[in-house]
Amino acid sequence: MPKLFKNLTKVGLLSLAIANFTVILPKPAASQLLPQVWGTVGTKDDDISYGAGVRLLNFGVEVGTGEEGATGGDILTFFPLPVVSPYVGLGIYSGDDTVAYSGGVHINPPGNFFFGGGYHSIRGINGKIGFKF
Repeated sequence: MPKLFKNLTKVGLLSLAIANFTVILPKPAASQLLPQVWGTVGTKDDDISYGAGVRLLNFGVEVGTGEEGATGGDILTFFPLPVVSPYVGLGIYSGDDTVAYSGGVHINPPGNFFFGGGYHSIRGINGKIGFKF
């Protein structure tokens, strides 16, 4: 009987530890489960660039066109902080430079709109404005 009691105690402690661990894990807020969309306009070498993107949780996709008509897309990773969300990205574009990198920030004030800015190796310095659903 004591051996059975020891095993039950171990199972109980393990279950309690797992339950406590799941309570302290960060959970996505309801607002993170809804997409954010944005448009971006920038410039590089006197060329105007355009783009649009969408973010869900801490990942995003952005498509756009840049210098000399280079067109493509990027995969973005966001670092969620309370008001400012820095991001980095890697993409593939047509034209002479096929691999692109990017980085910037989204600034999330209260409400449904947000704005930001960043740098893209093909599309240049850009500004963003977006909507949170």
